[in-house]
Amino acid sequence: MNKKWTAVIVLLILLLAGAGWYAFKSIPGPTAPAAPHKDVLIGFSLGTLQEERWQRDKIEFLKAAADRGVVVDLESSDNSSSTQISQIEGMIVKGVNVLVIAPYDATSLTGVLAEAHKAGIKVLSYDRLITNADVDMYISFDNEKVGEYEAQSVVNALSDKLGKGKTLKIAYIGGAPTDNNSVLVKQGAFKILQPLIDSKQIQIVLNKLTPNWDPELAYQNLKAYLDASHGDIDGVVAANDGTAFGSIEALHEYGLDGKVPISGQDAELSAIQRIIAGTQTATVYKPIAGLASTAVDLAIQLAEGVAVSATTTPLYNGVMDVPSVLLQSMEIVTKSNIDSTVIQDGYYTKSEVYDTATTTKS
Repeated sequence: MNKKWTAVIVLLILLLAGAGWYAFKSIPGPTAPAAPHKDVLIGFSLGTLQEERWQRDKIEFLKAAADRGVVVDLESSDNSSSTQISQIEGMIVKGVNVLVIAPYDATSLTGVLAEAHKAGIKVLSYDRLITNADVDMYISFDNEKVGEYEAQSVVNALSDKLGKGKTLKIAYIGGAPTDNNSVLVKQGAFKILQPLIDSKQIQIVLNKLTPNWDPELAYQNLKAYLDASHGDIDGVVAANDGTAFGSIEALHEYGLDGKVPISGQDAELSAIQRIIAGTQTATVYKPIAGLASTAVDLAIQLAEGVAVSATTTPLYNGVMDVPSVLLQSMEIVTKSNIDSTVIQDGYYTKSEVYDTATTTKS
């Protein structure tokens, strides 16, 4: 091959190589889609992880956040207001875009939330209403309705005894005085109980709140009454499944467990199993996955400056009317509808409920 053809071939090779390189560079390759909310950092502050339900809140909230591509900085204060304040201050320093707070002490966060707002951080009160502070949004279930359900379940169980000439003796075992939900649940319960009190069909013989929702304190309070009255009790309206458990322990010492109707809320697995065993009458089932998922969506909107709409009448927290989203998806669970509620909804499996039945607190 002469030098002329050699030069032509070399030129063609170079041109083809150049064209191939150009074509390769001109066709964009596949790119990973950007996370839809990758710049959002949520500070999630829990007052406690003591009860089973708060463990579920943690799991469901983190799952919903991951599904939406947002990062969560999560802390639990272990029932300490000073610890929770310190943890929230740390979140502010980290530069979270929004705070989602389930307060341990509803009244203790005024100062730290003022700091948050000064830094341009929105605040979503989660399940427990923060009081005496500036709050941008509140999400929870309708806690007054929870109380109504609790009281109604006990009243229903006593229906064959009411109005028969005897005034029935009822104990009210409330929640933590630091939790505004305790106020709302009690208000709801007494909407049902007060007409029966007025007509002298029932008498409230014990009316106690339970610091930290502690089952041991619930046990002590009811035990003291039972000791003084020699076990004279007809029903117990307990504000959650933990206080129900403590109350059932007190009833057990008088041989009254399974004989005295008692309510609860949160549909803890141990409570469902006590319902099967017959020592607890009912619990209020609140689908936590829906609460957590909606809370994450609201938090993202607040962080991104999107207008957020309340779905119910604002709740007054002592200083302001807080725009509120109150979920209504609740049911009373009794022995007759366990399969069609918590099992059908996937909250528990049939094996979890029936194969490991126990009457002890989880």
